[in-house]
Amino acid sequence: MIIGGVDIPQGPIMKHTKVSITREKRTRSYDPESPISFSDEDIGGIVQPHNDALVISVLVNKFRVKRVLIDPGSSANIIRWRVIEQLGLLDQIVPAVRVLNGFNMACETTKGEITLPINTAGTMQQTKFYVIEGDMGYNALFGRPWIHNMRAVPSTLHQALKFPTPEGIKTVHGEQQAAKEMFAVEEAVSAAKNLVLKDRKSNKGKDAK
Repeated sequence: MIIGGVDIPQGPIMKHTKVSITREKRTRSYDPESPISFSDEDIGGIVQPHNDALVISVLVNKFRVKRVLIDPGSSANIIRWRVIEQLGLLDQIVPAVRVLNGFNMACETTKGEITLPINTAGTMQQTKFYVIEGDMGYNALFGRPWIHNMRAVPSTLHQALKFPTPEGIKTVHGEQQAAKEMFAVEEAVSAAKNLVLKDRKSNKGKDAK
């Protein structure tokens, strides 16, 4: 979860730069009168009980990107450097340094920004992402900027995401097994790191003696 960030100024500190803020361009229309709701029917086929995150797949430049985390708690959209590299779009990254803070105040410095055409169940949305190089359990994270522009309503309980379109409400189902595997790997990596830290502390104690 990304709760905020700080832009790192480029160039001389005393230089004043005019900054303009623009919203992401919406590439579709929607019917604001279409009601969005979830029912017991949406839970069919989901392994219960569960506490899984909502993970989906989307098309980016006609390539399917798996393990995309939907996170309403994030104030930014994030994508991994490795994904951009595999898509052959490194030359489209705009240099921009920003420090992103997590809920535990852990920091991650971005490598730049990139705007990509995201195809979600046939609906296109031009979306700006912050590019990071660090390891994480998912390939991309869609936060509130994407969710709000899509006017989407996610439900982790129902493992689904719904949004309005001129043709009616569309539903994107979550990939529950991918979510389970993704966070199982993340927990295993965290446990391994903790074990390494304990070993280092233990060895330091022995050296001191």
